[in-house]
Amino acid sequence: MLKYTEVKEELNINIDKHLNDGFAALTHYWQNHKNGVSQYFKPAAKEYLQREILSTIEDPDQLYIPFKFDIPFPPKQNPKFKFIDLFAGIGGIRLAYQNAGGKCVFTSEWNNYAKKTYEANFGEVPYGDITEINEKNIPDHDVLLAGFPCQPFSIAGVSKKNSLGRKHGFLDETQGTLFFDIARILDYKKPKAFMLENVKNLVSHDKGNTFRVIKNTLTELGYSIHYKVLDAKHLVPQHRERIIIIGFRNDIFNGNENFEFPNLPKPKAKIKDILEPIPDLKYTLSDKLWNYLQDYAAKHKAKGNGFGYGLTDLEGISRTMSARYYKDGAEILIPQEDSNPRRLTPRECARLQGFPDSFIIPVSDNQAYKQFGNSVAVPLIQAVAKQLVKVLEDYGK
Repeated sequence: MLKYTEVKEELNINIDKHLNDGFAALTHYWQNHKNGVSQYFKPAAKEYLQREILSTIEDPDQLYIPFKFDIPFPPKQNPKFKFIDLFAGIGGIRLAYQNAGGKCVFTSEWNNYAKKTYEANFGEVPYGDITEINEKNIPDHDVLLAGFPCQPFSIAGVSKKNSLGRKHGFLDETQGTLFFDIARILDYKKPKAFMLENVKNLVSHDKGNTFRVIKNTLTELGYSIHYKVLDAKHLVPQHRERIIIIGFRNDIFNGNENFEFPNLPKPKAKIKDILEPIPDLKYTLSDKLWNYLQDYAAKHKAKGNGFGYGLTDLEGISRTMSARYYKDGAEILIPQEDSNPRRLTPRECARLQGFPDSFIIPVSDNQAYKQFGNSVAVPLIQAVAKQLVKVLEDYGK
């Protein structure tokens, strides 16, 4: 049997040139041709294959060639449930829910570098801009997942309600934001449950107005809501607080879903456990950068501010890694004997977020730093997924 990478070679697919919705449709078709949702992807997949890859396809069955997924995280066989992965990034949430027994049937991510990493690990290219995706073209699913960007709701964008022909309250309050796209998909597809992930400050953002709109919107859409701020330090050596919002359809569970957030173990992970034994010298800070960071920290300390670099205790945990880590690595620096400190390597960043070493990093260091800084702590999301899936399984009994 052919392998996925061999099929791409046979079709002369250079992934850098195919990070578009056409190849997204084809890879989605390949992953879903037998599970009842292939009709959502087949027309676009066939059109793309005919137009961009093959001049003619006489037999529609040529759309799918039996092959084996030779990628780190192939699609789940005999899944317990189906989910979609929105604002997918590099797939941290997908990985957690696949590990919990789920099958991803649709994914969306706008950044091409993230798409490249996603495809290398899952064998699927995400669709692009979620604002351009019609909710009618998304397959039915049990769980909607989204690590969505936080935007203020106080400034309304261009109204979409007229074009959509609906006048729900949430359209008025959330228009012009990316949360609007989650709301319209929930409204149309009505999955049994959802999980949303965001920064801790979402709760207090815009004096609480943003979170009020989110809660009211989700309630208005017919879901009972559970939310909690969880710290990944219980499972990885990183202080990383995130709010997790869980919802279950009222007309299915009647508010009796008996969902509980996971009881996390006492922190025991240490930074030293994720370090590579002999990192490349290029990760050691130059004298110029190290002197700059020290001077910068001293200046702000004199003003009574807390800004500055973070020299990490190897027996402890790190600060929160952010997408800006690529700039200078200041928030998480590793001390070294007889040398300037160094930043984490991309592989160490992956480990800090709980990604297994089999996770492929096909992009530059700078892009990898951005991607892992924007991602989730996989073990934390997986602990939440286990609790959510338990509710679905109890309902099915």
